[in-house]
Amino acid sequence: MIEARLGCSIRDYFEREGESSFRDVEESVLDELTQREDGVLSTGGGAVLRPLNRERLKQRTTVVYLKSNPDELFRRLRHDVNRPLLQVADPLTRLRELHAVRDPLYREAAQFVVETGRPSVGTLVNMIIMQLELSGAIPHH
Repeated sequence: MIEARLGCSIRDYFEREGESSFRDVEESVLDELTQREDGVLSTGGGAVLRPLNRERLKQRTTVVYLKSNPDELFRRLRHDVNRPLLQVADPLTRLRELHAVRDPLYREAAQFVVETGRPSVGTLVNMIIMQLELSGAIPHH
């Protein structure tokens, strides 16, 4: 949705306009999407940086924080050239720095925290559904 609004890739926009301008667009799109009554919203990692985003996510949605440690993220993302904040000489150190800042913010916004580890997508989905069912956020099937 953000790339559709920007008319280009996030990476290109980041390079041209900077992070602050990107975060403005991200905030606007999150505001719109969190007012919908159904669906699943997958945010970018930095969406929680702005207090208004955290507030809207917490008040308008059920937030599941898919928590992963920096080393696991590095394993998955080390070849990703589309993430602007990881285009640095030492991406693992950068991931550790980002995690230190963002983890408490995700915990603040989230109703549920699910440790991702290395399960299959199906197992992870089942873990999330079970959490939501046990809490009453969704009906049992």
